[in-house]
Amino acid sequence: MPFRPGRDVIAPLMILAAAALTVTAASAQNLDAGKPPAKLFADGCATCHRSPRGLAKGRFSLTLSWFLKDHYATSSDSAQALAAYLESVDGPPPRAAAEPRAKPSRSAPRAPKPATSQ
Repeated sequence: MPFRPGRDVIAPLMILAAAALTVTAASAQNLDAGKPPAKLFADGCATCHRSPRGLAKGRFSLTLSWFLKDHYATSSDSAQALAAYLESVDGPPPRAAAEPRAKPSRSAPRAPKPATSQ
């Protein structure tokens, strides 16, 4: 049987390529899956942003999630979790951490001193 370069070479190469793609797709995995949102922030955002506070300010949850998915997150789930985390830390500061209030005076107010004439 004579060697036919067309079919005899292409068919085995196509089978080999399909097998390689199947193995590659099967071994691909989401490395962010199962990580808590604080860890996602620490791993991917903390190099540029020192704190998560203020990053979600004035943004809608859906658009923030889309932005994170397009630019930083590896999946929609991790983008949504990270967006929810950023919104949760963006709330008002706890009452104790707010500006310190003036301490109430313990003594009763004093009457003014009478004016002395000279």
